[in-house]
Amino acid sequence: MPQDKHAIYQRAQLGHTLGYGKKPALVVVDLQLGFTAPEQSPLAGNLDAEVAATNQLIAAARAKAVPIIFTVVGYDPHRQDDAGLWPEKVPSLRLLTLGSQLVELDPRLDRQDHDLLIVKKYASGFFGTYLASTLTMKGVDTLIVTGCTTSGCVRATVMDALANGFRPIVPLEAIGDRAEEPHKANVFDIGAKYGDVVRASEVLAYLERL
Repeated sequence: MPQDKHAIYQRAQLGHTLGYGKKPALVVVDLQLGFTAPEQSPLAGNLDAEVAATNQLIAAARAKAVPIIFTVVGYDPHRQDDAGLWPEKVPSLRLLTLGSQLVELDPRLDRQDHDLLIVKKYASGFFGTYLASTLTMKGVDTLIVTGCTTSGCVRATVMDALANGFRPIVPLEAIGDRAEEPHKANVFDIGAKYGDVVRASEVLAYLERL
C-alpha cells in the first residue's frame, strides 16, 4: 500500500523550520506582463491575488527600509543564443523580448525608481546575475521570495537562496503558477526541503517588528 507522504517526509527529517534572520530583503520574481496578462501571453496565468498580496509586502518592506528587488525574464531579439537551451524546451519564452510589453513589470506593482530591477535569462534570480553579491553587500541574511511561477522561477530562486546562505521565506499568498497542481506540489516540496512557506500575515508581522 502507498505510504502517507507526510510520514515519509517526517521519517526523513524533512520540513524543519529555518526561521527569520535579522536583515531581510524582498525579491519579487517575474511578475511581468508575460506571466500576469493571459490576454497578452500564452505563458501567463491569473495572478491578480498574488500581485495584490505582493504589493502589501512591498508596502510593509518599504516602511521599514527593507531592500526590494524585482526580476524579469527578457531576451535580446537579435540574438538567438541569448536564452541558451531553455527556449528549445519552452519555445514561447522567445516572446519575452527586451523592449516588449511582455518584459515590463505588471503596472499594478508598486515599484519605485530606486528599487533594483534585474533582467535574467534563466529560472533562478541568482543564476548569471549579481543578486547574491548585492544581498551580501547589504548584509542581508533573509530573503522573502514572492512572484511566479511557483514550480519554476520561484522554486529555483528559493533553492539558490538557500545555496547562497540566505534564509528563504515564502509567503504563500504571494506566489502563484499557471496551473494549480504544480503550484501545490511545489509549495509542498519547497516547504519540505528549501525554505519556510508561511502565511503572508506572518511575514507582515515580522516586517512590522523590525
